[in-house]
Amino acid sequence: MKFINSILAIFFIVLIFISCKEEEKRVLTEEEINYSKTIAHIRESHDFYMKTNPNSPFNAKGKVDFKPLKYFEPNMEYIFKSKLILYDSQDSVTILGTKGEERKFVSYGYFNIEYKNENYKLNVYQGYEPSIGSYYGIWFTDETTNKESYGVGRYLNMRIVDDPDHIYTIDFNAAYNPYCAYSKEFTCAIPRKEDHIGFAIKAGEKKFYD
Repeated sequence: MKFINSILAIFFIVLIFISCKEEEKRVLTEEEINYSKTIAHIRESHDFYMKTNPNSPFNAKGKVDFKPLKYFEPNMEYIFKSKLILYDSQDSVTILGTKGEERKFVSYGYFNIEYKNENYKLNVYQGYEPSIGSYYGIWFTDETTNKESYGVGRYLNMRIVDDPDHIYTIDFNAAYNPYCAYSKEFTCAIPRKEDHIGFAIKAGEKKFYD
C-alpha cells in the first residue's frame, strides 16, 4: 500500500510540474505574430543578398563559404521608443578599426532607453562617405558580446528626421554584424567603451562562426 501511495504521490508531482510548464507557454498576440513574419521576410532577403550579391562579404574580396546567417528569435521586448538628444558640441571622435586604422566620426547625439527599470544611453554617430554622403548609426556591445553575438560588436542603422520632437523606434531585432564578422579581408569600426549597453540584448544577429 505504501508503495502504491508513493507512486501516486510521484505521479501527482509530475502532473503538477507539467501543468505549470504548460502555463508558462504564452500565446503570442496577433501583433507579435505579424511582427515575426515581417522579420522573417527581412532576414530571408538579407540572406539572399549576402549569398548572391557580388558586393557582399562572401563574394567581394575572395570567395567565403556561405551558410545561412544566425539570428535570435524575434522579440518585441527589445524595441524601444525615444527622442534623439543632440550633443551641444558635436565633436569629432576617433574610432579604431579592426585592422588598427583610425576613423573619424561625429558624436552626433544619443537616446535614453529604459529596460527593466534601468536607464541606458545609446550614442548615435555621424559618418561620411563621398559615394553616399552623411550616414548615421549606433554601434554597440552588450552582455551577449563574444558569447552569443559577434565579439567586436553589432550595428544599427539610423535614419535621421528633421524634427526635434520626433520619437524614434530603436529596434534591436534589426541589429546586424559588420562585414569583418564573415571575412578577415574586411575591417570595421570597433564600438568604444562608452558604447557598451549593460544588459543582454537577445535580439538581432548572432555570431556567424561558432
